[in-house]
Parts: sequence; C-alpha cells; structure tokens
Amino acid sequence: MKEFFIRRWALVLTAAVAVLSGCGGSSDAPASMQVRSSVESRVQPDSAVQDVARVKSRSAAAAPKASVVSLGALAVEKTEASASVGPRLIGAGRDVSATKSGSATQSLWQWKETPAGGAVAAISFRAEGAYGVRLGVLVKQLPGSATVRVYTQASPGKVFEISGHEILQLIERNQAAGDQSDAARTWWTPDTGEGEATLEVELPRSVATTALNISVPTLSHIFVNLAVPTEEELRAQQQSTKDIGDSDSCNLDATCHSDGASERNAVARMVFVKDAKSYLCTGTLLNDGNSTGKPYFLSANHCISDQTVASTLRTDWFFRSSSCNSGALQSSSSRKVGGAQLLYASAETDVALLLLSDTPPAGAVFAGWDASTVGLGASIIGLHHPSGDLLKLSYGTVMGQSACATTSGTSFSCSGTSGNYYRVNWSQGTTQGGSSGSALFRSGKVIGTLYGGSAVCTNKSSSDFYGRFDVAYNAALKNWLAPTGGSTARTAVYRFYNSKTGAHFFTASAAERDFVIRTFPEFGYENIAFYAYPNESSGKDPVFRFYNATSGAHFYSGSVAERDFVIANFPEFRYEVVSWYAQTASGNGASPIYRFYNSKTGAHFYTISAAERDFVIQVHTDFRYEGPMYHAWTTQ
Repeated sequence: MKEFFIRRWALVLTAAVAVLSGCGGSSDAPASMQVRSSVESRVQPDSAVQDVARVKSRSAAAAPKASVVSLGALAVEKTEASASVGPRLIGAGRDVSATKSGSATQSLWQWKETPAGGAVAAISFRAEGAYGVRLGVLVKQLPGSATVRVYTQASPGKVFEISGHEILQLIERNQAAGDQSDAARTWWTPDTGEGEATLEVELPRSVATTALNISVPTLSHIFVNLAVPTEEELRAQQQSTKDIGDSDSCNLDATCHSDGASERNAVARMVFVKDAKSYLCTGTLLNDGNSTGKPYFLSANHCISDQTVASTLRTDWFFRSSSCNSGALQSSSSRKVGGAQLLYASAETDVALLLLSDTPPAGAVFAGWDASTVGLGASIIGLHHPSGDLLKLSYGTVMGQSACATTSGTSFSCSGTSGNYYRVNWSQGTTQGGSSGSALFRSGKVIGTLYGGSAVCTNKSSSDFYGRFDVAYNAALKNWLAPTGGSTARTAVYRFYNSKTGAHFFTASAAERDFVIRTFPEFGYENIAFYAYPNESSGKDPVFRFYNATSGAHFYSGSVAERDFVIANFPEFRYEVVSWYAQTASGNGASPIYRFYNSKTGAHFYTISAAERDFVIQVHTDFRYEGPMYHAWTTQ
C-alpha cells in the first residue's frame, strides 16, 4: 500500500454525494454466437439508454465577449465535378491566417474569470455566404478538465458542449490507427448551420491559460444549404430557400411507399470532413447476430476509409419528408455528431464498417442482412439520400455480377459477368452523388453497398454497381456481425469532474450517471472515460470502488491486495461494489489506466489518455504519478 493512504484526504465533497454509495450494476453479457448467413432486423426501443445531450441551454449573459475573425466570400464555384464515383462535395476548406498557430490564437483569447474561479474566452469565426461552418481545431495541448463549447453569436444561450478529455480521446483514437499528422490532432466542430461559429474554452481554476495550446488553421465552409424546413417553416416563408432538395425528378419519395417502410428507419444521411472539405454520403445501421444493439454502421470505402475521417462523422436520422411529397422535413428527424470508430474498410467491395460513438435514436432500425449470394433477376430496392436530399426509394433488378476497379480519384470501370459487385438497373428512381454507400435491400435485408455507376433518370438501361455484402461478410464483416464463440460486450465507464473540488467520479451505471447529472450541478459530465466489462469472465479482473465517509470522495483500485489493505486499515473507506471488470495485465487491445496522487489535496486522478497523463505530469507538479493501475479499453 502506497504512502498516500497514511494521509487524510483534504478534498471534501458535499455530504449529499453519499447517496452515490452502493449504486451500480449492469445487465448480463450476450450469449455466444455462431456464424450465420442472415440476420433479422431489430428496432431501437424507447427504453434504450440515450447519450446525455451535448447541446446545453444557459443564460446568454454567461457567454464571454468574443474576438472576431472574418473571412470573405468563397472564391470558388458551387459545383461538383462530374464523377461516376464519389461522395457529394458540399463544403470547401479555407485557411484561417488569424488563428493559424497556437501563439496567434492565444493572442485573440480575451480571458475573464468564471464564478468558479477558472477562466473562459471565445473567438467568433465568420465566413461570408456560408450555410454552415465547421472549425478545424488543431490541438497541441488541452487540459482534459477543460470545457469546449460551440455556438453562434445569434444564439449564445444554446451551446454544444464537450470536455477536453473527450477531444483528447478522439485524437488518440486517430493516432492509434496510425495517423500521426496534424489532421489526426484536429477536432472538427459541429456545423452551426450558419455562416458564423463561436469557439469557447473554459478552464478550471487549477489550470493556467498559458497551458492551452490550440489553433484553428482551417475551417470548412459549407456552400450547400443542408437544412430542409419543416411544414410549419414552409408555411411561414411560403417557399423553401433550401439547396438540398434538388435531386433528380424521377427519384421517389420514400415516405410515399410501403416498401422499405421498416428499412428506411435504418438509413442516415452522412456528413463528414476530409482534407478540410465537407461531403455527403449515405449509411445504414446494421444488426448483429445476437441483437446486442451495438451501432454498427455500413457505408462505402470511398466515403470513409480512415479513422481520422470517421471521427468527423455526423449522422442525420429520419431525414425524410413529413408526408408524401411534402418537401418538408418530419419533426422526428435527429442529428448525432459524435463520430465513429472505423472497424474495417476495403476497396475490394468498396465497403466501410463503422461503430458509431453515439447511440441511435429510439425507433431507429438495425437492419437485417443476408450473406448469401443473390442471383440474376432478383428484385431489389435502394434507400438513399441523392444529393443529400430527403430519403428516396428506388426499384430495380440485379442484372448480374461484375469486376470493378477505380481508374482515378473520381471514376471507375466494370467488366465481365463475375466479380465482387452486383450490377443493378433501376425501373423507378435512380442514384446520385450523396447516394454513395447506401444499402441495397432484397426482401428487407442488406445485400450490397453502392459504389457508383451511370444510372440517370433519362436512361433506364444504364447501371449502378453495388459491393457484394456476401463477399465483404466472408472477408471480414462476420468478425463483428456474427463472431464465433463467446462474446461479452463491453460497457461504457462515465467520468465526471467536480468544479468545486477538482475531484473526478466514475461510474459504469447509466442510471447513476443520469442521477448525478440531475442532482449535482457541480459535477460536470465529461462523457465516456473508457470501456470495461460489466460481468466477471475468464481473464478479467474486478475493479473495486470505495467511498470515503470523511472526505466524500471515491477511490478505485484494481488490486485485491490493495482492496484488503484499505478495508483492514482505513475504516473511513467504505467498500461499495465491484464497479466493472478490466485486466491487471496488458494485452487484448487494452490500454493502461494511469493513476496520480495529489500531494496537496490527497485526491486521486485517473486517466486512460496518455496525452492527458503527459499534460498532468508537465503542468501539475503537485500530482504524483503512480503509473498504470490496470488496463481497460478505449473502444467497445
């Protein structure tokens, strides 16, 4: 037992936090699965635990005065190059000289003290003529305890909020995938939907403003109006100012048809950033062999083929008309901006399988799939967002198989009567840029993903080509969608920061997480800290939780010997529960959980982020580094 247990913790939490004592628990892990050739769909129930809202309401008076960075009109045509393959381009990258470096950006922050004794500042970025702005925030040094907000000056009381800890985790995920460039260290803010975006950073009282080193060397200027008005908005303005409803006239409104009525709830419009440019594609939520509810998401390799791009993903759910051919967006449409983990990408069938970071909304469908080969003449449908438009439906037939290969960045060729792609002709509807990555359905199940083609409204003999799901499934997708042997799902472990005391609290219970959010405003929710296992299994070790009745703080240990020592020698430490299961040893894709002891307060700090560990070692000299405590996971 280390010497810090001889000391009395000076850090005091409110006594009411004691109600956290004894909370926890989780559901049983899924049963073992066997390889199968097809899976039925499932619906996301209303009872599914949703992510804590990232958009917060606050007093507009709380917004600090922002420095202003202005860019003129975009000096490029708002047109796409003619291409037979590729996502739809909707935004251009623009250099921002005023914030190109950390030192230049630091000079623009106008820091003011917060009521909690910290510091807050903001910078407003304006791009003339933009329908939306995404800021590329290059992170060199960012405290995990920082709070980052994005909003518009027109609505400073409605903010998107994310912790520095979560941004650091996103960056480490990009780097772990092999990208060590500045692109991997860039966090792309959500699109504001306007030509202005304000970036705000709040630091806790324990962190000096000089410890922050971030910049905004680029932004993505959205030159296409991605918004679709609701019926009420249409009535109010009498006409639509949207650009997005410009798909070809032969496209069928999916809301008008009973075919695909269930499958359409599995489809989402995708918006992502690549090389500072913004693009549109289509993706489909997939069920797995044991209906675990993991948000596997299928799209095209030519849309997203690396982790850095996957981290920028936004998905628009239920993005379809409110009634048949209304041209208005239904009110249940939902947006998720948490990005995704790229699990697999291959040019062989132009497939990308992702695991979404956000929980799909209630009512979303995890689509079924069929990994058998589809024969000539099979009737199929496509559900997609051509040009990013409201969801459309296409009817067609599988005409055969082909071998396809990319010939340049924007074109490809297909030939032969066998290969990894289905050749499809449409009898009604077509596809366009933005449809890329959308699923091909036969009898309600996914059988392919759209690569590209020459299909147009005026020529029904032209073909589209879809990567064969059966080929991709046997090559790799089965490892996630239907793994052999036992499979135990990992659970999220959530992290809170107490702004009054500087202590952190962790829980693997979504119910306890929600209780803390509702009850204790001083506990700032910092989202998911890492992933662990909810149940005991071979090779997994328990992590124990104690509540200090004297200080009100919690202590976590992955050591049985340490647990027993605390129980025997420190009666003020009340043993509560096994919080989750992890590994004392490395391996199995696990990362170390680092532990610090604060010599001034007696508190402990834990992080899975090596970047946050290094920041604490460099900046907080009163934190004594104790090394890895145990090992957990950065992904599910």
